[in-house]
Amino acid sequence: MPDDGQSDIYLSSQEMHPVMHGDRLRVRIVRYDKRGRPEGRVLEILERKKRPIIGRLLLESGIWLVAPEDKRMGQDILIPKNGIANATAGQVVAVELTEPPSLYSQPVGRVVEVLGEIDDPGMEIEIAVRKYDVPHRFSAETQAQAAKLPERLRAIDLKQRIDLRDVPLLTIDGEDARDFDDAVYCEPHKQGRGKTAFTGWRLLVAIADVSHYVKPGEPLDLDAYERATSVYFPRRVIPMLPEKLSNGLCSLNPHEDRLSMVCDMLIDAEGETRAYQFYPAVICSHARLTYNEVAAVLANTHGPEAAKRRDLVPHLLHLHEVYRALLDHRKRRGAVDFETTETQIVCDDNGRIEKIVPRTRNEAHRLIEEAMLAANVCAADFIEGGKHHALFRVHEGPTPEKRTALQAYLRALGLGLGLSDDPKPGEYQAIAAATKERPDATQIHSMLLRSMQQAIYTSANAGHFGLAYPAYTHFTSPIRRYPDLLVHRVIKAMLGGKRYQLDATKMQVPMPAKRPGRAKPINPAEASTELERWEVAGAHCSANERRADEASRDVEAWLKCRYMREHLGEEFSGTVSAVTSFGLFVQLDALYVEGLIHITELGGEYHRFDEVRQELRGERTGIRYATGARVRVQVSRVDLDGRKIDFRLIRDGLEQTDARGPARVHRDKTGQAVDSDSAVAALDRVRRQDREAKAGRKRADGSKPAAAGASEHPIKAARTAARKQGGKTAGKSAAQSVAKSAESRSRKRR
Repeated sequence: MPDDGQSDIYLSSQEMHPVMHGDRLRVRIVRYDKRGRPEGRVLEILERKKRPIIGRLLLESGIWLVAPEDKRMGQDILIPKNGIANATAGQVVAVELTEPPSLYSQPVGRVVEVLGEIDDPGMEIEIAVRKYDVPHRFSAETQAQAAKLPERLRAIDLKQRIDLRDVPLLTIDGEDARDFDDAVYCEPHKQGRGKTAFTGWRLLVAIADVSHYVKPGEPLDLDAYERATSVYFPRRVIPMLPEKLSNGLCSLNPHEDRLSMVCDMLIDAEGETRAYQFYPAVICSHARLTYNEVAAVLANTHGPEAAKRRDLVPHLLHLHEVYRALLDHRKRRGAVDFETTETQIVCDDNGRIEKIVPRTRNEAHRLIEEAMLAANVCAADFIEGGKHHALFRVHEGPTPEKRTALQAYLRALGLGLGLSDDPKPGEYQAIAAATKERPDATQIHSMLLRSMQQAIYTSANAGHFGLAYPAYTHFTSPIRRYPDLLVHRVIKAMLGGKRYQLDATKMQVPMPAKRPGRAKPINPAEASTELERWEVAGAHCSANERRADEASRDVEAWLKCRYMREHLGEEFSGTVSAVTSFGLFVQLDALYVEGLIHITELGGEYHRFDEVRQELRGERTGIRYATGARVRVQVSRVDLDGRKIDFRLIRDGLEQTDARGPARVHRDKTGQAVDSDSAVAALDRVRRQDREAKAGRKRADGSKPAAAGASEHPIKAARTAARKQGGKTAGKSAAQSVAKSAESRSRKRR
């Protein structure tokens, strides 16, 4: 991947032998392939990636070696007998290279850490944090600084803060939440008289004041910047801040005084924010509620949950009222709202999956989400109004290429809805709303999502396409996101009439990757202006956010593979979730696990991939496999190291149709519909016809006669038909022509 963001340069396996994933190289382009893609030759290895490599220690034919967990490494690492430390064969180890690879030799290393057996509880997380280079140990300086922090608030901490300890602020989070970084309160508000009177609500969103404890340039700040985000795994979190802060001083625990930054908003009956202000405060959360508790109270204000929280019910009802107004404003704004199914992995005490369940979002989830969105928008507006540099959360609309591909897909579905040349969020929302009742709605919404660009942190505000905001930033989670901490520092500086200066040149970060459609990224060492420093910080935070997502997905994939090993050979019903040139991805109904039906499992014919329609079509049978199709599969193979699950097709066409008719249509070579219950039955019929044709050829050669009822040889039949239609001369000519055509088709079929 060139630093200047140009096209990737292909290196052959021979060129890759002396290098490994992550090395920095000087490369010369030597040729271009038929599609214009460059191929390179390695001229010089500028820098070797210096970090331990994680893998399994193996003993093969008396030779010790380590097979890396990261398959991008491409080569096994030889380990001398005196370099295995106290590890045994089969264990997961961390290896440090002592000799890099060359053209004629494999890399050599030594074991520097033994992680344990592959089946040890939590091993998948230990592998992931090292595989993706996620910082998981705080420096000694950071630990020492955290240990010196006070256990509770001091009098000096309360200076120049608004005292809101009498306001009944509440935290509303999930049942398994351990840190609480936001609390909310709402009350009706009326201002003025007559036609100019304002009626609405006063909404307070109080966020933990992490910036009071984490100062720029200190060890706590440097470690937090390096991580940029907390990483969430099933049953474990790699926090951005030490536990004393994340679960202690900066967590808005109930009935404990805490420092916070407050966004105080006036919201009218239409859901518009009429006024807002930010200020530092001291608060005391009056209760720690869960989403399920709040949803139960809102569903029945006279029920048992409401009886337990009788004094809080009026406040919850006010929160629900302002939420309904904000939600109405969201709809009028045209924000995109897709209906997607999120899943939650439930593990046992040993960290193994017990079950995978859908994560349902109730009214309480949406209530908190709308309150946080309102605070984030106010923060972005405040910073823009003060003309101060900061990190905005930018989500751009589709690129021209993705927009064209999406338009072609929608036309192929026969939808009457399309996109303009400059699509707006409302157009996406209109398509989502119009298709939400279709059986293939999940796949359509997935295509809509894929057409949009990934959200990033950047100093250049370009708005948030999905939420339909002209300016948006992250203010509400400074415990787990570094950009939020930076936004807090900027707002505090502006409240004090100052400007916050970000010195990113002191932060050692790698060269950020180029983003599609944007200019070449700035080298951190060359970031001289304030704007460039913010851009470097944004690229670093965006990259680490993606790294955290990849590590989390890797762990979930490992757990699902381990879970599915117990179901080998079992059959399940599922839905085709994606179609590729190499097969079908199917999500199982009962287990919410996705696997691949490889194209070789679809029968002995060539399948053509239609990228526009997102389907595979058999050239001989015309059988079509598209997203949304219902299938019955068998779990045939689980590759734990490769994080892959393979299925075998048992039956398809399970009683599901979409708005266009069957999810898959069976057609013969002429395009006519074939009466068939399944693609498997159609394939059996074609194979039977082939066998009958072969039997007919044997009979024509004078060999054993075909079975009774077998069809006549197609070439002989063509000659007979031609003779009947014309005279001897003409018939012979016609027969030759027809026979030649039939023989050609028969040869192709063979």
